[in-house]
Amino acid sequence: MTTVLWTCRTQRSHMAMAVVAVVVFTPWFSLVAPAASKELDPVPMMTVPAGKFLMGSQEGQGRADERPQRAVYLDAFGIDQVEVTNERYMAFVKATGHRTPPNPYGTGPLASLTGIEHLPVAQTTWYDAKSYCAWAKKRLPTEAEWEKAARGTDGRMYPWGDDPPTARHANFDREWDDERTLHVVGSLPDGDSPYGVKDMAGNVREWVSDWYDPNYYKDASNRNPHGPDKNGVVRSIRGGSWHSPASDIATSARGRGGFALQTHGTGFRCARSLEHAP
Repeated sequence: MTTVLWTCRTQRSHMAMAVVAVVVFTPWFSLVAPAASKELDPVPMMTVPAGKFLMGSQEGQGRADERPQRAVYLDAFGIDQVEVTNERYMAFVKATGHRTPPNPYGTGPLASLTGIEHLPVAQTTWYDAKSYCAWAKKRLPTEAEWEKAARGTDGRMYPWGDDPPTARHANFDREWDDERTLHVVGSLPDGDSPYGVKDMAGNVREWVSDWYDPNYYKDASNRNPHGPDKNGVVRSIRGGSWHSPASDIATSARGRGGFALQTHGTGFRCARSLEHAP
């Protein structure tokens, strides 16, 4: 519900002016309007400075597809501070006519629900995520960018450091409980990364731009890697979800999924090359 103040003025400024309160009922997704700026998606973006970081896991740690660990140089980039929410995604749907993702909470259209506006959008395919980022004049992050934003430069196991995860750090290792499953984005500050990026462990897994190859790290470039040069149907997913065990929300943990994969544990966030900022 929105209350609008409607001001009525006669043709002469010295005449009386009446103010009438008009109550307008609108669906929550139609209330989303970008602020007066160039951004269609005015979410805070955090800057990750240029330089090297440790990517992957050391021998004897993690899974085989996370090795070898290596020093990777990345140009500076920006990344959304939080995962894309239902509210922001429905603004994109309203503006473009893109399809609405399935409702993970039951029957009926997603836009008919209240109280989920600031939960991360889920059940988006890789194509959906790519389309949203393109609309917002951004792009999906590469695996390397995502990992640096999550762990910084010191090779830490989790965004907050090497301490084991708890419910203060991340939303993980849970069973589905409808609207109570996902957390409001940014609501667990103890889990922030060194760059202030939030929810990079748990809540929803996040699509990235790279093709997935379990052996890619063995021959990958150490400067601005963009994933293997291949065709297929499997893309990389990072960060783990509300259902993931602690090992799957580590900063180096890699997941994968087909283009059309839609699960109630998969969402995304966007990135931007700084030289392309509007």
